[in-house]
Amino acid sequence: MHDQDGGWRGACKAASLHLREAGRGLADLILPPVAHDSREASASAGLPPDAWSRIVFLEAPVCDGCGAAFEFDGGVFASDRCAACIAQPYAFARARAACVYDEASRGPILRFKHGDQQQFGPLFARWIGRSAADLLIEADAIAPVPLHPFRLLSRRFNQAAEIARPLARHARLDYLPDALVRTTHTTSQGGKSARGRRLNVKKAFVVTEIGRRRIKGRRILLVDDVLTTGATAEACARALIDAGARAVDLAVVARVRTARQLTI
Repeated sequence: MHDQDGGWRGACKAASLHLREAGRGLADLILPPVAHDSREASASAGLPPDAWSRIVFLEAPVCDGCGAAFEFDGGVFASDRCAACIAQPYAFARARAACVYDEASRGPILRFKHGDQQQFGPLFARWIGRSAADLLIEADAIAPVPLHPFRLLSRRFNQAAEIARPLARHARLDYLPDALVRTTHTTSQGGKSARGRRLNVKKAFVVTEIGRRRIKGRRILLVDDVLTTGATAEACARALIDAGARAVDLAVVARVRTARQLTI
């Protein structure tokens, strides 16, 4: 009887622990025990309420071509694209960004990109999953913007891949981490003009033979962290389309407010 009672109590204790852990996991998703923007970032994915309030998330209506928010709301739009995208379309068909790249979003993104805080990857994937939900529905596969091997060696991980992988898994789409490679070790895009950015990445990306077979006739969702002028995504999209992709869309965590205006 003692052994039976002990076993029963042990089972109850295990079940209770399981329920507490499940409840804690749900709470951590909403309000993590240690926030990403605190001094002690945890692996829990979330931001505290004050951090959420500072980030400018992009909501519909946005330009279908570059993901920028329209300047006004509530009216009847003559087009689903901004004037810049009508005048000079990108090679990628459509774009979505989760938020505006500004003082509030810059910190988490830079800590993720340069501070080796990879726990931001799943969080940013969820942001993109919401902002680019319509693109995910039509996508056949997801590919990250690649890093050159030298930069990958110094940084130790590709931030676009750390976002694209959980995004593809959650959306149940093919993940193509090696379809596109960066063959030219370009200098940083930071500080360059729009023309300088385009020239810097021109012909820098190549589709691999394996990638060519996997993208042929398919709609690819290209994933990156930040959209500035669009030069990098443009070069990637052209390489994918030239290799046989049916179409390429773009999804990023954040975009600068004037990204498209800088290119024309």
